[in-house]
Amino acid sequence: MTDLASAPAVNGKSSLATASERQGMPLTAAPERLGSLDAFRGFVMLWIIGGEGLMAGLAALGHNRVVEAIVYQLNHTPWQGLRFYDCIWPSFMLMVGVSVPLSFAKRSLAETYHQQLAHAAKRAIVLFLLGSLRESVSMGSPYLIELSSALQPIAIAYFVAVLVVRKSWRFQAALAAAILAGYGLVLALIPAPGVPAGSYQFNHNLVHSVDIAVLGQVHWDRWPYASEGWGTVLSTIPTIATTLLGLLIGEWLMTTRSKQSKAKLIGATGLACLVVGYAVSFVVPVVMKMWTSSYGLMSAGWACLMLLFFYWIIDVHGYRRWAFPLTVIGMNAIFIYMFTSLLHLDPIVDPFAREIAKVWLNAEQLFQQLAVLAIEWLILFWMYKRKIFLKA
Repeated sequence: MTDLASAPAVNGKSSLATASERQGMPLTAAPERLGSLDAFRGFVMLWIIGGEGLMAGLAALGHNRVVEAIVYQLNHTPWQGLRFYDCIWPSFMLMVGVSVPLSFAKRSLAETYHQQLAHAAKRAIVLFLLGSLRESVSMGSPYLIELSSALQPIAIAYFVAVLVVRKSWRFQAALAAAILAGYGLVLALIPAPGVPAGSYQFNHNLVHSVDIAVLGQVHWDRWPYASEGWGTVLSTIPTIATTLLGLLIGEWLMTTRSKQSKAKLIGATGLACLVVGYAVSFVVPVVMKMWTSSYGLMSAGWACLMLLFFYWIIDVHGYRRWAFPLTVIGMNAIFIYMFTSLLHLDPIVDPFAREIAKVWLNAEQLFQQLAVLAIEWLILFWMYKRKIFLKA
């Protein structure tokens, strides 16, 4: 989602490359831009900026089992379970991790490690404050902390990934595993006032109790998502593990191994996460709004498999043209995310949509979402053609 930081050069190579070569992972001299990452980012962002509404508009035209099944997947699970929409946030967390070593190595050619670290800190702060801005506008009053949407957790996880990007892959993997396991044990073993240890009930769990204790009851009473059970403070911690998994994948993609070999690793990693997550789910339920360990594993597994799909088609086999509309979105993901959060185009297209609905029954929502998506994409295309890429 962001143009992320890089590492210092050492004898013509980044220190990240030097460290990885010592681990038996020879890197390419200069990491190439991953077309699959841009397309994957655009694909995921598409559903946030209007794809969900578009499918709902199609469903409004009449009964269609396929469309209705898609619409079902484009809504968050009320509490326990996993749908496609529950994998969007983890997909962004994974993509941020993948991009860290790629950008770290690229920027190392011109900047020292301390410059890169300062640059990363500034970007993390900007991302965090963008999350604050988005929430403040939504609530109509200043609001600094909102960890239940993507931007602020991404800011935190991104900076953690930058801090450990020069560590060995074993350290990174161990840290990710320790975060998930430690978080799982905390939920399983630590009670809260009126809440027994190991409770995963709606708004009756440790995550909820910590939010009340840290942010206060006033925050909870005025927060619009309280009725949905979203966790905030404690549940931000396990999101870091997904970004660290992406960091490992990004480092693997920088090696000189064949693209087929890299694709197999991404696939194997995704399947392993799904299997382990499914096994854990018999003990720890899959709850996105608490980011339980089983959810963290399963959602990361699906994110890996979606990345594999785009990597296999675009980077391994070279089929890029079909993904151009998605790439246009993915190259300016931060901009369009904030644009759709702060400015709403629906009032502009509503008068026209109502007129269409007079002729084509039940087509108002479909036309409205088509028009909104078209306007958004044309804005992004204009920026793309002029090489305007806004980063955090």
